[in-house]
Amino acid sequence: MRKYFGTDGIRRIANTELTPELVYKVAKAGAYVLSKRTNRVPLILIGRDTRISGTLIESAMTAGFLSYGANVKLLGVLPTPAVAYLTRKLNADASVVISASHNTFEFNGIKFFSNKGMKIDDSIEEEIEEIIESDKIEELTAANDKIGVSELREELTSEYLEFFKDLFKNDLDSLNKNNFTVGIDTSNGATYKVAQKVFEMLGINHKIINTNPDGININDKCGSTHLEAIKKLVVENHLDLGIAYDGDGDRCLAIDENGNEIDGDIFLAIVSNYMKEKGILKNDTLVATVMSNLGLNKYCKENNLNIKQTKVGDRYVLEEMLKNGYNLGGEQSGHIIFLDYNPTGDGILSSLMLIKILLEKNKKASELKSIIKIYPQVLINAKVSSNKKYDFDKDIEIKQEIEKLEKEFSDNGRVLIRPSGTEPLVRVMIEGEDIEYIRKKAEKLVELIEEKLK
Repeated sequence: MRKYFGTDGIRRIANTELTPELVYKVAKAGAYVLSKRTNRVPLILIGRDTRISGTLIESAMTAGFLSYGANVKLLGVLPTPAVAYLTRKLNADASVVISASHNTFEFNGIKFFSNKGMKIDDSIEEEIEEIIESDKIEELTAANDKIGVSELREELTSEYLEFFKDLFKNDLDSLNKNNFTVGIDTSNGATYKVAQKVFEMLGINHKIINTNPDGININDKCGSTHLEAIKKLVVENHLDLGIAYDGDGDRCLAIDENGNEIDGDIFLAIVSNYMKEKGILKNDTLVATVMSNLGLNKYCKENNLNIKQTKVGDRYVLEEMLKNGYNLGGEQSGHIIFLDYNPTGDGILSSLMLIKILLEKNKKASELKSIIKIYPQVLINAKVSSNKKYDFDKDIEIKQEIEKLEKEFSDNGRVLIRPSGTEPLVRVMIEGEDIEYIRKKAEKLVELIEEKLK
């Protein structure tokens, strides 16, 4: 079992668990592992979100990289997918995003990206951990003129804007946008500046909220994990669509004109349908995770599409896409990967794709989402001891209760139990026809898990 890395990098309470000392070591080990195959002085990019601890961790990270001998470009506050894009664009050896995504401000995290702009493999994370825990970490020290240097390069945001301009400007200019307005919630996070610039550049009418980060209000009752604010904005202002990004901007959820949610599964259905019509959906296949709604499976079957399902985590979705040549994949939570354009989830890219489809088809968002029936789904987190979250299937009583539920919902529903990769939680998900019934069943199982694994 890995000590530091979870399913989405390292994520802990900033300054007490994710200490500057640990960050410094992670940087030195990471620079060594990621750049040892190159024959040049490593170049590493660093981007971050708006958390109060961001500059603290950025400083420790920079010090670790420079101490190893790597050179650093500091991108400032920038969405995760922008950092991934710039890593490839600038031919950097690696990059790091300092963010805890959708978590509250006291958390922060470290996500490494390879020179291809992709999240690094599990095996590389394991190698980094081995270096951190070994005596070798002390050897990774540059001397004299080999010490690295850093430079502030926040102006590179313009390269990311050009990416969207090249991709969407001509198509959107040819469509009638006059009577279309979108609401945007940037979650006081990494998209708070760049999103507005993108929508202004593309001439899309918009109303934008939660663009005043203060270091502690990121994801606070806003963004993709708290949709009430964007729903209110859409309904009260009679908007055509609402978009909510998460703290680091690698995912988005949408709201139709009636205030109803368009989650990642509905998103995948809408986009796959469009891409198939255009003949650009490779192998007529989309990639999702085991958390995807039963309705997505049925949608694919009814529309002659293939669906491949992976473990939870957009990194595993990407692995499957790369392995078999697919170009569309994503998660229910709103990570959507358009591999033809960027090898990571990109909230702004996803939202622009949806807007383009809406305008091109001249349909309301509620009409587009009607192509898929979503089954009621309850997801409840059982709070457990961090060192026991992987033991839920070892307890006889818990195991028997899970088997009982799986048998009950085998015909028209589903039961999925899994430990969180980033928090001391066991996630209990049940799908079925009756929302109240499945909620009671899920709550009962959560109580049992918490009792046994506290």
